[in-house]
Amino acid sequence: MADDRLYDVFVIGGGINGCGIARDAIGRGYSVFLAEMNDLASGTSSWSSKLIHGGFRYLEYYEFRLVREALSEREVLLANAPHIIWPLRFVLPHHTDMRPAWLLRLGLFLYDHIGTRKLLPGTKTVDLKTSIIGKPLKPLFSKGFEYSDCWVNDARLVVLNARDAADRGAVIRTRTEVISAERKDGVWEVTIADRATGAQETVRARLIVNAGGPWVDRILSGVVGRNDAHNVRLVQGSHIVVPKLHDHDRAYIFQNGDGRIIFALPYEEDFTLIGTTDEDYTGDPKDVAITDAEIEYLCAAASEYFATPVKRSSIVWTYSGVRPLYDDGASAAQEATRDYVLKPDPAEGAPLINIFGGKITTYRKLSESMLELIEERLGTKSGRWTHRAALPGGDFAADGFDREVSRLQQDYPLLDPAQARRYVRQYGTRAWAMLGDAKRREDLGQHFGYGLYALEVDYLIAHEWAVEAADVIWRRTKRGLRLDRDQVAALDAYMEEKQAA
Repeated sequence: MADDRLYDVFVIGGGINGCGIARDAIGRGYSVFLAEMNDLASGTSSWSSKLIHGGFRYLEYYEFRLVREALSEREVLLANAPHIIWPLRFVLPHHTDMRPAWLLRLGLFLYDHIGTRKLLPGTKTVDLKTSIIGKPLKPLFSKGFEYSDCWVNDARLVVLNARDAADRGAVIRTRTEVISAERKDGVWEVTIADRATGAQETVRARLIVNAGGPWVDRILSGVVGRNDAHNVRLVQGSHIVVPKLHDHDRAYIFQNGDGRIIFALPYEEDFTLIGTTDEDYTGDPKDVAITDAEIEYLCAAASEYFATPVKRSSIVWTYSGVRPLYDDGASAAQEATRDYVLKPDPAEGAPLINIFGGKITTYRKLSESMLELIEERLGTKSGRWTHRAALPGGDFAADGFDREVSRLQQDYPLLDPAQARRYVRQYGTRAWAMLGDAKRREDLGQHFGYGLYALEVDYLIAHEWAVEAADVIWRRTKRGLRLDRDQVAALDAYMEEKQAA
């Protein structure tokens, strides 16, 4: 079977870069087809530290352009998606055996001033002996610094970019693998396969964007036929989740003796997220998993600071991802550049542009840079637009979250406060579309546990490409932290029956 349409842009990969580019391109008037071999955000994009941040530690590696761009992007993204992105204050305790206080002050001064900052408060010095934020720490930490960055629901950021792209006319196909791509008569003929049925079809496109993340080199060699592809350095980053270690709303950033840093972040109300590691990875990205050494490292690094040690026995969940960093020859994984590199394929004929590296914070700027390259090859249609365009559900003021929660509760009295907050955090103003005519709790349908009802699952199937329970409980929501095996099995059975009907 063949799709007779000739698309302008074919995007391989449904992570944050692929979905961001698809959204930007369709909004400028290009026709777009995106294929993702698994679920949206099922790779690197959902295994991040969940931060929209400038990258304070990148200053040590003189990544000033990247830090400046990332710092300026924080408030752009906050304004465009205030439901899934919100300000977060970070506490950096001064460790007398590590970087001197004057160096930290200098770094934070740069952090406050080299990027655009209007909404987020600046740095201040904190007395950890008297402040509530010092209480969870060991008594030896007496001074610290507090600065601003933002939290992001990373997987939802990906899905909402895809949703907006689809709403504007892009074709988004998940569970669809790209088998081959050949240049014929000046265009690409891309063979794709439905991973559930095995059915194949051919899609024609004028240009391909390879946003395969950790698989970018494999796409070049296995799909396009470039046997010499070696551009990325795969770096494993792992996190652990434990019951929450403090009651306040700040995050911590800790220096370690090996020169790395880790974060301890408030997570899903009842937990603390600790990470990340930086280790070179040589296996298949789909097989990545936390190692015993990484668990020991994260527990020891956090226990260096917290008064109550973080023990392996307290871990409730772990996750690992592979970051596809551009191979710049850096000697250590933590020193490899986090900047992105866009490289057009040198072969003649229909153009192919590859993405190496990048980070969630700069995905929108990466997309704009990619569109410049696309315009050079396909001609210009319309200009930049995403800097002032809310993502689906984000069409309210950056400081208006609590007002939206109150409004949702007024319109849907059946919701308890926690449920209303979660719905606005996940869906923003689209929570009203999801809830529809619901008047009583019975209208929410089957309850799978911890506030996950059939009405929400139906919405995720119909509007957000959810196919199986893992899509719902780990990427669209984080109910997987709370649901037991029987509840997950009931959800899977429900979704199978729903989609078979």
